[in-house]
Amino acid sequence: IVLLMPLFYLLTVQPSERFLRSAGPRHNNLKIVGSVIFPVKVYVKLNHNSPRILCLTSHLRNLELIDPKFQWKGPGGSLSSESSSVEISPTGTLILRNFNLSGAYTCSIFYKLAAMQPDKNLFIKYLIYAYSDPKNYYEFTARYHAAPCNSSHNTYFEKILLQILNKLVAELSCEVTLIKAECHHVKMQRGGLQNEIFFTFSVASLNREKHDILCQESACDASHRLNKAKHLIQRFFKQQVEVSRKSSEPLPEIYYIEGTLQMVLVDRCYPGYGINALLHPDCPECCVVCSPGSYNPSNGIHCLQCDSSLIYGATKC
Repeated sequence: IVLLMPLFYLLTVQPSERFLRSAGPRHNNLKIVGSVIFPVKVYVKLNHNSPRILCLTSHLRNLELIDPKFQWKGPGGSLSSESSSVEISPTGTLILRNFNLSGAYTCSIFYKLAAMQPDKNLFIKYLIYAYSDPKNYYEFTARYHAAPCNSSHNTYFEKILLQILNKLVAELSCEVTLIKAECHHVKMQRGGLQNEIFFTFSVASLNREKHDILCQESACDASHRLNKAKHLIQRFFKQQVEVSRKSSEPLPEIYYIEGTLQMVLVDRCYPGYGINALLHPDCPECCVVCSPGSYNPSNGIHCLQCDSSLIYGATKC
């Protein structure tokens, strides 16, 4: 218990677009027109509704069309409003609901410019990509003077430290995860050997429910909560040093080694998604679904080349 007193003492610390991108309700009125020359890229946030995608070109939009007919096709075949995930208006405007099926979407429009003229037909193609915002987390490393490396005191200490850090950031809906804890023998400068635990752990923000009435807009923001959690953890380790300095008692067997806390911000995308500003200049910081010919097997930030991958969102080659 004596070994853990500095940690229990510190437990009292409290938490003091672009035009082709659809990201939520504010984009409900966004309308996108196509082209017969090249496929137009559209980015739709994963599991959100798409903007209004018109079966028109900029030129046709300014013309009076007689008896227009529209036929939409997606990666899975013909599209119809009979599906709960598809809405097609009488004027051929497409809205994809709870979007998650990336790929080529095409629309054929048949029309006349004058009643006595024959039908004209245009084939309009879109490439519609699902995207998500990057998930950031902080990765920390810290070193503690330790008991002998085979001691159960070290294992117990690791468990308690993780519990305390999680309790520290719980009100921010953040989570601390232990990545690894390794005990090593360290030869000191001009001194003997000492035992040290090398900790590596991450802190990440969790999703908060939209109906959480205590969750104000700024407080709900994942990056805001993560940043506050980072400061709390930094203060926690700083206070361990301050408590040790003020104490007249000898140092416990296990204690934080001043100056060893290091931190780095890590970006990650869901498996099957990656960031590529060259391929997706309209969504340069988005985690965009990997195109055929690429894949992302883990929570990395880039889609890797894979010639045998023929689907969108591949997680293996």
